[in-house]
Amino acid sequence: MTTIRQANIHDLEALVPLVDGYRQFYAQVSHPEGVRRFMRERFEKGDAHVLLAHDADDQAIGFVQIFPVPATTDLAPRWILNDLFVTPEARRHGTGSALLRAAHELARSHGVPKLLLRTQVENRTAQSRYEALGWQRDEAFHTYLLTI
Repeated sequence: MTTIRQANIHDLEALVPLVDGYRQFYAQVSHPEGVRRFMRERFEKGDAHVLLAHDADDQAIGFVQIFPVPATTDLAPRWILNDLFVTPEARRHGTGSALLRAAHELARSHGVPKLLLRTQVENRTAQSRYEALGWQRDEAFHTYLLTI
């Protein structure tokens, strides 16, 4: 059985391999110390919500990281579900869906009207999961990226 709870600074060492695995999934070089520094900063600044999934043996098997941003059009905050990762051995057992539902409930409990996420165009597996859980593809806006 998967349990999900909000992570805190005491979960840093459990998060490092998960976040590093997430980065490697997106073709980034492994950098555990950089991940440790980045995640420590998130906890110290309190600028993100991190949910951590554990299996029945209390091993960390996945996480989701959400960043609040103000949304002028909504006159309310909008949360960006920026990162979602489940270890390869824990995939296809409902952990990703459980993390998405937990993120939804966390946003609802904070009065957030919208969650936003983006995924790679070719990641059809993730897209089908999002759509099965009620997420709708945004057909009105394109995402642009400027590398600096």
